[in-house]
Amino acid sequence: MSQIEVDKVIPQSGTSLQLGENGDTITLPAGTTLTLPNGSITNDELAGSIANAKLANSAITINGSAVSLGGSVTIQGETRPTFNSVTPSVITNSQTTVTIAGTNFVAVPLVTAVNATSGATIIADEVSFSSATSITAKFTIAVDGTYKLYIENPDGNAVQSGTVLTVSDLPSWTTAAGSLGSFAGGAAINVTVAATDATSFAVQSGSLPGGISLNTSTGVISGNESGASSTTTYNFTIRATDAQGQTADRAFSIEITVAMLNSVRIGS
Repeated sequence: MSQIEVDKVIPQSGTSLQLGENGDTITLPAGTTLTLPNGSITNDELAGSIANAKLANSAITINGSAVSLGGSVTIQGETRPTFNSVTPSVITNSQTTVTIAGTNFVAVPLVTAVNATSGATIIADEVSFSSATSITAKFTIAVDGTYKLYIENPDGNAVQSGTVLTVSDLPSWTTAAGSLGSFAGGAAINVTVAATDATSFAVQSGSLPGGISLNTSTGVISGNESGASSTTTYNFTIRATDAQGQTADRAFSIEITVAMLNSVRIGS
């Protein structure tokens, strides 16, 4: 190890003085002072910590608050919205208003439907803020399917629900409304009503002729008529329901004809 002891080293004006090389350690003996143009630093000061006051920037800013170096700050957790439910949960392709329940909603959030299969997104046509726990959104969704809801507050905090919204067409009747036919009293009747996407049928109002019943799975109306004593038209409404619980009603009628018997008295 080389050692050079001098009382003073004065570099030539305009030049620099280099002490050691890369990787060297420069050690000042105890009690020495390094004098700089703007003050001096003792060896003890170099060995210890440097006071914040001697730094050009002694603090940093976190969330708008100044925090001294070496200090601490408590950062509040982000307040994210939560999702609880959507009503109704089944809608058609036409514009429909749904009510979304949850927490921590902030006026006015962005609401988007996300197709659970394709990932396609549909932004709500309109969103209304009711409270921190309730908002309404109007959707026009052209593609049938199931959807998740993405809700984002203006501050960027957001939540995405599971698959909670179904878009499906209503059952569509293929049997024309009105008369299903005219049948003689006591005759066997077998007619069928049909609607696309329907999974069940039910007589919603009115009544079928006596002895006639509706197959709630197939839409077949059948049986042997009984009970009509005169020509009668039976009016009734049948409701078709699809797998999502959506319904469509249609009015029908069946006529039962009963012939009039004439009695003749022959006098003596």
